[in-house]
Amino acid sequence: MPPSTLDPTEFAPLFRSCEAVQGRDNALMQRVFELRFQVYCLECGFLPAANYPQRCETDQYDASSAHFCAFNLRDELVGYVRLVRPDLTQSFPFQSHCSTLLEGASLAPPAQSAEISRLMVIHDYRRRRGDVLAGVTVEEDPARVNQDLRDHTPQILLSLYRRMYAFSLAHGIRYWYAAMERPLARALGQMGFAFVQIGPLTDYYGPVAPYLGDLRELEAHLETTNPALLAWMRRTEATDH
Repeated sequence: MPPSTLDPTEFAPLFRSCEAVQGRDNALMQRVFELRFQVYCLECGFLPAANYPQRCETDQYDASSAHFCAFNLRDELVGYVRLVRPDLTQSFPFQSHCSTLLEGASLAPPAQSAEISRLMVIHDYRRRRGDVLAGVTVEEDPARVNQDLRDHTPQILLSLYRRMYAFSLAHGIRYWYAAMERPLARALGQMGFAFVQIGPLTDYYGPVAPYLGDLRELEAHLETTNPALLAWMRRTEATDH
């Protein structure tokens, strides 16, 4: 599939995503936990590998989360993200690290909210070392894929966000929290995914700040600036995996 034959209405033609459900997709969830261990423990050093002797990274939020996986054309797991719902205290993981809000900022209703968490892609698809968006921005490695695709659109990220968006619409989620670096927030804004910073910079798996996104505002913005992307986000994607 050379670039000239790619459908211009497809924003992630080299990838597809699906939801992985614990108890139903146990083999896939095992691959997810192994990927999380590889990225968070071995590659990034966010968590001590010795704490996970089974080489699977799991935590207390997994049971209350929706899990999403991205695959390439060879059906390899290349990306992952989860949406964490509020706990019994109506709180989210980021609040244990980012407890202070900026002046004028406020939290969204917990029942309509979820936190974007554990966003990652495999090493082969990250951009060059030193790129501040390493790990979440796709750049195809020509040594591993047949396409000579030079479009640097973050297709894995778009594929995962599309799946999260569909899940959110179906489950009454309007607001997304995310703890991220400012360059990533700017890059998402350029794609049309505008998040508002609600707290100061803090150390939460690296120097990040908490952000809040309103899906209704996202839709209104894309309706004006990029209606093709909004139409693609709303279009049903196959769920087989």
